[in-house]
Amino acid sequence: MTTQMPPQGTPPADPPPASTSTGARPPSDVQSSGTREAWASGLTVFAGALMIIAGIYHVLAGIAALIRDTVYVAAPNYIYSFDISGWGWTHVILGVLVGAAGLAVLRGLTWGRVVGIVLASLSLIANFLFIPYYPIWSLLIIALDIVVIWALAVYRREAL
Repeated sequence: MTTQMPPQGTPPADPPPASTSTGARPPSDVQSSGTREAWASGLTVFAGALMIIAGIYHVLAGIAALIRDTVYVAAPNYIYSFDISGWGWTHVILGVLVGAAGLAVLRGLTWGRVVGIVLASLSLIANFLFIPYYPIWSLLIIALDIVVIWALAVYRREAL
């Protein structure tokens, strides 16, 4: 039995490509899938954490408005002016809901992402209307809500 050796100077033959019928992927696809998986889970954890932080802020701002009406001073002649006690209850309720949705997002529940997008949108609108009472913090929470909506919207289940 003799084995035939390739002639000198001939490069070795490439191994056969991975079979797609078994579901195996070439190494480059595995690496890019791992990167996508890391980004998807990282953004989800980031969004969940931001939702919990924003929820705590809403609750604290709402309690402050309920306990002492004079904490917030409205800008004169602002078109969107409302009762401070009403804002207090709005912030407390919205804060509890946003925080609960943030916990659901951290647990990986699908409904948590959907509810998170809806509640972050409501939080964004509420803080826009709350600008005359607490402008800097309202703008900060608006920015956080935009980041949360983006992070929850780009998450794809098939990436995991």
